[in-house]
This record gives sequence, structure tokens and C-alpha cells, in this order.
Amino acid sequence: MDLSTEFDDILEAPAREISDEQIARFEGYVAEIFATFGMDLNTASTKDTPRRFVRALYDITSGYDGDPKLIKVFDTECRGGPDCRLSQVVEGPIRFYSLCEHHALPFFGHAYIGYIAHENIIGLSKLTRLVRVVARRFTVQERIGQEIVDALEHLLKPHGAAVYIEAHHLCMEMRGVRETSPLTRTTYWRGEYDSNPSLRAEFFTACGLQR
Repeated sequence: MDLSTEFDDILEAPAREISDEQIARFEGYVAEIFATFGMDLNTASTKDTPRRFVRALYDITSGYDGDPKLIKVFDTECRGGPDCRLSQVVEGPIRFYSLCEHHALPFFGHAYIGYIAHENIIGLSKLTRLVRVVARRFTVQERIGQEIVDALEHLLKPHGAAVYIEAHHLCMEMRGVRETSPLTRTTYWRGEYDSNPSLRAEFFTACGLQR
């Protein structure tokens, strides 16, 4: 797999171009669906609902537009010698919202990110940007974590990278089994984190999580 090409597509994706004509057509489709399912579109509060829905959906999926600011990284003093210490950078909780690609229903939660610098470091705000650019699209929780940890490896060439995500999925709470407040948790380890349990424990402690 060519990770360089993959992450160029994610981080530097060209802005989507959707014409006014397309937007108007989409609003018509949404209006037909909503009306068929029972919504009265002739009230003061609902007459513009199809338009608002389409525009909200466009905004919610802004991750498809990428974020070129994420490619800005800085050299670190670590070059892998005997004095290169395994010191973690941990950020979180980072709030995110996403849309499940199975039902197009929201899921939302928090991401925690850790990495052990080697070649490069990245501004702390960029970690939040990274979470949002991969989450604000149609996706699944497993892929969000995978893309975050792979992007960290691609951008920073670290000794290790770690991601922990916990999220509520409305496709489980509003439909189907109608579970009450379930929390789905996923973890992703690369490099030193994968082989060193003490680093994973330190990561969870730094996140304020008991594991």
C-alpha cells in the first residue's frame, strides 16, 4: 500500500464542488422522502427543512475536503541514538462527531492520541484537526482509529503511536436493538506501544483512564 498517496488524498483532498443546481435537486429528493415518511412540509418551521438538512449534511461531512495544515510538521532532536528517550505526547479527550456509513446515523465520542517522537513532532492543535478530518465523513469507528494511527506514522515517523476511541452509536440506540447508552471502545497500537505493555498502561494513565 502506498501510504503517501493514501494520506495525500485524506489530508490534501481538493474541496468538493457542488453546484446550486445539484443542491436544489437534492433538496427536492429530501423533501419527497420526508413528506412520504409523514413530515408536513407546509409549516413555518418545516418548509425549509429539506434545504437545512442538505446543507447540514454537507457541513457534517467536511472531512472529505481534507486539511492541508496537517502536513506541517517540525524536526525533533531525537535521532534514535542512546539518549533518545521514550517520552510520550498524549492528547485527549478530543471530541468528535461522525456518520455511520451503514445507516447514515450519527456516532460521537472522544479520541485519545499518543505518540513517542522520533523523526518529527506536530503542533498539538493538529491532533484535533487530524481526528476531525477523518471523522467528519461517512465512516466507521474502526476506520477512524486506523486512519489516525496510520497518519501519525506517515507524518511523524515516531517510535510508536497509540489511539483509544470511545463512542456512542445512534444506530444502536435509536433503531435495531435500541441499546441504552452503549459505549463502543477501540484501541490501536503501533511500534513501541504494540510491544511494550508498560507504555500502554502509561498511555491510559495519562489519558485519565483506568485499564
